[in-house]
Amino acid sequence: MKTKIFNTGLMLALALAFTGCAEEENVAPTANREGITSLSAYFTSGTYQDKLAAQLSTTSSETTDYVIPIPYYYPEESDYVPSEDMKNMKVTAKLENNCFLSPGLGVLDLTKKNEFTYTNPYGEQKKITISGQLTHLNKCAIKSFMAEPGDLTGVIDEESKTISLVTAADLSEMTADVVLDPHATISPDPSVPHNFNDGFEFTVTADNGVDKSTYKVMKQIPPKIDNGYRAGSEKELFVNDMTTLGVKDPNAIHPTLACIGNFVVLNLGDGSAPQYFRKATGSKVGTIALGEAKATGAIASDNVGNMLICNFADNGQTLNIYKTNDVTKAPTKLISYTNGLGVGIGARLHVQGDLNSNAVITATPYSCNNAIRWIVKDGRVGNPENILMSVAAWGAQDDAAKVVGVDAEGKNGSIVDYYQSGACQMYYLSDWKTSANLVQDNSGNAWGYNTAAIDVRPFNKARYLTLFEMGYWPDWGLTGHIYLYDASNPASVTGTTDGSSMLKYAYTIPDNFGSVGYASDGRFADVLVTPSEDGYFLYIFYASNTHLSFGGIQVDCIKK
Repeated sequence: MKTKIFNTGLMLALALAFTGCAEEENVAPTANREGITSLSAYFTSGTYQDKLAAQLSTTSSETTDYVIPIPYYYPEESDYVPSEDMKNMKVTAKLENNCFLSPGLGVLDLTKKNEFTYTNPYGEQKKITISGQLTHLNKCAIKSFMAEPGDLTGVIDEESKTISLVTAADLSEMTADVVLDPHATISPDPSVPHNFNDGFEFTVTADNGVDKSTYKVMKQIPPKIDNGYRAGSEKELFVNDMTTLGVKDPNAIHPTLACIGNFVVLNLGDGSAPQYFRKATGSKVGTIALGEAKATGAIASDNVGNMLICNFADNGQTLNIYKTNDVTKAPTKLISYTNGLGVGIGARLHVQGDLNSNAVITATPYSCNNAIRWIVKDGRVGNPENILMSVAAWGAQDDAAKVVGVDAEGKNGSIVDYYQSGACQMYYLSDWKTSANLVQDNSGNAWGYNTAAIDVRPFNKARYLTLFEMGYWPDWGLTGHIYLYDASNPASVTGTTDGSSMLKYAYTIPDNFGSVGYASDGRFADVLVTPSEDGYFLYIFYASNTHLSFGGIQVDCIKK
């Protein structure tokens, strides 16, 4: 286990941040009558112990009865109703400076009105109550729409509430497979044939029975912007807590990601069958068929929905890589590679291109500065190439790196990222061998992050590079980040991780390590960028064994 090294600048910043507002009663003086700004309720036992159940934000100083809206279902997509949990919930408050609650907050029965005395900065007092109420969901969106027969994926424009079917075919007798927000309902029944030729409307009603959305399905080709993705279209699709997906020991997993069709696949790397989820919602559907493949290594996918899965092979063992494009069918062996590198291989895998035509497969071994590459031409896999790169060997802080090919022919080089002497360093190798510096974290806290999780993909006449900066110790405030760069010219992605001129989007990773803690060694993260089959959306998926969050983000190129 590696020793934690404290950064005094970070700890001072955290100390200042924590004293900016009060957790309950220990506060510094100020003059503000607003007082309570938020109340948070946490589970105190069971599967979701220490998880945030609900939060109430307030701004009015006139409030006397505070009712925390506890979700009727938790998690939202489940059927679990936390009515009994409400009787024992830990409640915390954020107060403006010099405001007080008496008695202090703690574990409350939120099925009742709990009485407190609130004192504002002027010494004025009033009686308040804090309780909870099970609250039905108000979400009423269509998350994905597939018309059948033909598996025709609808392009959803949430702003205009339209669903475009990009085809010239007759759509007069079509059913649809529709994914809605949790517990919402849709009318009329999409499983009954309808005529989509001239436009057809569906109404989605939220679980609360009040909120509604009406979508119009039509046959059309939505216009695209000229290049890249549309700024402002960034959308968080889902955040799954990996502890609810069977993770009990973060040190035992090494999560990697892939996509097959409408599904994103999560492999824990512990030998269990990879789980697959709907890309649009993160809802678990099942586990993939493994056949003879071993899930002790990584998974990866190309640009068109073919997935690779491999075992982890120590020195002297054989790395076997299998291929599939169907979550329900056992994969077939594509590559066998005898590992004589002196280090382990199989934890990192990447594919660029189309495995049925032209592609580049890259496996990144541990603790070296090599990459094993296979060039796929016309669907045939070439011989393995052991490429030595002119970068320092990765051997510190979990020994991991990730090498990704920039294009499907191997002509435009590769990008590698890893932890290096207290820095997060990324390099571009135009010839796969000679390195040039790209972005790095110079915040002074790079010692507490690892950036060995990258991906690069073409999208709408552009190319995007995604970096997952994983926090080693998230409970110290080292929250992870996703950075999305325009890498149409990879060499231009220079500067700092969060200040590069090529940076287009930044996202903060939610922490879900909760009661199981996070990996103390062998820390590992993965990020996957994948375009939709229709070319209108670009998805970013991420997972790690420190944050224990598995989530998805979407951008689009629809012209508005």
